Amino acid sequence: SSGCVPLTVDFSDSIRNAQSYEWYFNYIPGNPPDLVITTPNAQFTYNAVGTYRVMLVAIDPATCNIRDSSFMNIKVGDLKADLNFNFFKTGGCNSLQYQFNNTSVAPAIRPFTNTSFTWNFGDGSPVIIAGLNPVTHTFPAPGPYNVTLSLTDTAYCNTPDAKTVLIDIAANVIAKFTTPAFGCIKYNAEFDNQTTGGQTWLWEFGDGTFSTSFEPVHLYAFPGIYQVRLIAFNPNTCNLSDTTAYFTITVLDAPTPDFSFSPIAPLENSPTTFTNLSSPDAIRFKWKFGDGDSLLTVSRQPVQHQYNATGTFSACLTAYNAAGCDSTICKPVDAIIVPVLDVPNAFTPQSGDENSIILVRGFGIAKMQFTIWNRWGQKVFETNNRFQGWDGKVKGVVQPMDVYAYTLSVEFSDGVKTTKKGDITLIR
Repeated sequence: SSGCVPLTVDFSDSIRNAQSYEWYFNYIPGNPPDLVITTPNAQFTYNAVGTYRVMLVAIDPATCNIRDSSFMNIKVGDLKADLNFNFFKTGGCNSLQYQFNNTSVAPAIRPFTNTSFTWNFGDGSPVIIAGLNPVTHTFPAPGPYNVTLSLTDTAYCNTPDAKTVLIDIAANVIAKFTTPAFGCIKYNAEFDNQTTGGQTWLWEFGDGTFSTSFEPVHLYAFPGIYQVRLIAFNPNTCNLSDTTAYFTITVLDAPTPDFSFSPIAPLENSPTTFTNLSSPDAIRFKWKFGDGDSLLTVSRQPVQHQYNATGTFSACLTAYNAAGCDSTICKPVDAIIVPVLDVPNAFTPQSGDENSIILVRGFGIAKMQFTIWNRWGQKVFETNNRFQGWDGKVKGVVQPMDVYAYTLSVEFSDGVKTTKKGDITLIR
């Protein structure tokens, strides 16, 4: 409700039950509204000093009173105070006593008084009411404290402005930081500054660059071993600065992935064999075959993949080294798939071989519904997953040797649909 020119104010109807609103940001009887809207929020910027009467009219024709008004005042001023302070330690280097100097600046026509400010030293001690005179304070123990100078004099338009400074009280400044020891190119190193008693900083990143930030993020664009040093400064400590914080960062290059595949010219309904040719520092791999299927492996042995549709697929290999650095290569792979469909007419559950599960066989199967019934018309199995088959069990019990009927509905990857019916003999 008050501030310095230019002052932008956000208004909001706190009841919010009207259908429309009229806003008068400088209400003068007889003047039309400045804004008519259906939402309960509005914004206005005051560009001149003054006290403004604001009226909100909430309107709802379905209510008894139809319209209701609410008023408030907005005070816009130009007497702005600029807050600032500095500090230094008094007494010996082990002293915890500091002097704080209020360096704030007031407008020439309205000097500060002895009660224009409050000091809060962030250590639980009572707040001190003050003017521009220096204030001496002794902290109870070493540690970080948020010291706040607050403007409380309502004669200034920016009241209640405040300035807060974090002061790390310590006899000696001790530089310390942590960061991961390894990174992958290009590596953004993040640093955790754990210094005691520091006020300003100088980071040496080991590549000829520097920073004075508290916790910088530094980009290493090239692989190598870098020795990082943090120098911490505090003129209010006995040692003034500490240069003992070192850390070595190893930035690793990514491995070089590569692969070949065969056949290069695709063969109808034949799997593609991929051979891993990645650099020796790669220890694990991720294959993405371009059709939604993928494979994670630590083996360099060739892998086979059967595509399910005709087309050109972007097959990718990502290689990882021991530090987790990775790089990816992709190559186009062609496949030719001619839709084929069949269901074996017998299987042997619990035989432990490929005939122990009855599966739909074929190529180019995009969607399917496979259902099996016993001779009494009871459903014993159903799936729409072409990789899932029946192991001859119902609720964990192997069914008796018999002839079972199936129905199969299939949509191929080229959009063609077909159905198939037949018998399956369960052999035990």
